[in-house]
Amino acid sequence: MPLILGTNSIKDTGFDVANSCRFNSGSSDYLSRTPSGTSSGTITTHSLWFKRCDFASDFLYINFENGVNYGYIGFDSDSLDIRSSPGYVYVTTQKLRDPSAWYHLVVAVDNSLGTASDRVKIYLNGSRITSFSTQTDPSSGAVNNLSVDNTASNLMNVGGYSGGNHFGGYIAEFVFIDGQALDPTSFGEFDEDTGIWKPIDVSGLTFGTNGFYLDFQNSGSLGADVSGNGNNFTVNNLTSIDQTTDTCTNNFATANSLQAHADTTFQEGNTWTRQLSSATAKMYAVSTIGVSSGKWYMEFKNLTNDNKSLYGITTNPSSDHVNNYYPGEQSHSFGFYGSNGNKYTGGSGSSYGSSASNNDIIGVALDITNEKLYFSINGTWQNSGNPSTGSNGIDISGIGAGEGFYFFSAGSIDTSSYDNPYYNFGNPAFSISSGNSDGNGYGNFEYAVPSGYYSLNTKNLAEYG
Repeated sequence: MPLILGTNSIKDTGFDVANSCRFNSGSSDYLSRTPSGTSSGTITTHSLWFKRCDFASDFLYINFENGVNYGYIGFDSDSLDIRSSPGYVYVTTQKLRDPSAWYHLVVAVDNSLGTASDRVKIYLNGSRITSFSTQTDPSSGAVNNLSVDNTASNLMNVGGYSGGNHFGGYIAEFVFIDGQALDPTSFGEFDEDTGIWKPIDVSGLTFGTNGFYLDFQNSGSLGADVSGNGNNFTVNNLTSIDQTTDTCTNNFATANSLQAHADTTFQEGNTWTRQLSSATAKMYAVSTIGVSSGKWYMEFKNLTNDNKSLYGITTNPSSDHVNNYYPGEQSHSFGFYGSNGNKYTGGSGSSYGSSASNNDIIGVALDITNEKLYFSINGTWQNSGNPSTGSNGIDISGIGAGEGFYFFSAGSIDTSSYDNPYYNFGNPAFSISSGNSDGNGYGNFEYAVPSGYYSLNTKNLAEYG
């Protein structure tokens, strides 16, 4: 598997997006708003950045009109599904199923145009999509049900709605332009050095009567509209912990839902893995981002029923998830066993540190430069290790022959352990009592990041990876 950097893997993007909102499909997270005035009815633009985690038929945005007509932007079997009922339908042939990537979507509608195929324009990462498995163009002057043309019983929703189809993943920079059909260049641009599509400042746009701009920078009011219109959304099942710094300008690693044992489920933006109680395969998942150089730090939260998790690294995640291996079961991986504090590689355990308890924080420091690995429990480095000075680290020089990159990993030692660890690469879905960032100011960790080590995100990768 190649190293996946995802969108905006450049050090300096010019305009930085500070926050996103993490939507958990398992908790019915969404934002809702009842408009107080009408829109143009035929001309609108929706622009948003998103990172998918839960690959289901879900909604990024849905608008109900009078409880009957509706319009939505969502997914159907990983294809974009954008429609106004009645009116138009567009289902892309292109599939969006990379859990490591941020995507930018623009849907511009102008049903007054003479050419039917130009009335709805859909852009992904700055380029127009023209290939559809289903394409029904709107008639001239038709009502656009992504808009608001009737104030009675109208409801706008972000991330799903009360009836279901909740989005699982991250959304940033959600903009609705009422009364204009804008090109993607109003919201982003191609980086002149890398060719990567990146966001630009949209605060100067004209948003229109029902227009809004959700930047998610107010953790106490994630539905706050910063367009100046005051078109705020009601928050449903979202809390301040759902504000994250994983954004389209600094993409953080998460657990990879595409490389996991069959009975592993993912929640909270792929930062929480769980093993089904009916599991016939072990719980296992690796990081979306692999690294081949540098020094990196992350934390696991040990949430488990019987302490059968191993935490560590692997250089061959494809083999692990296909063959149902746990971290340390093969010679290409190392694992720390919470049950007894032993370290494992090649299926053989040896004495290393203390056992872990429920809710303990397991720190992992990976030093690829010197081929050393360190584990901590609640801030105490095991086996008298000191990653900052390089002393008493585990020698990992023999495991680098896998796929060329090191991936953080966690897994259970058997099928009946019902493990459910959190992965914290700097954007935790659980409360942090102290709060520590790396030397660049990135990440939110329970314990101090060792000197010279960094959280696993694309800005740090551009500088140290």
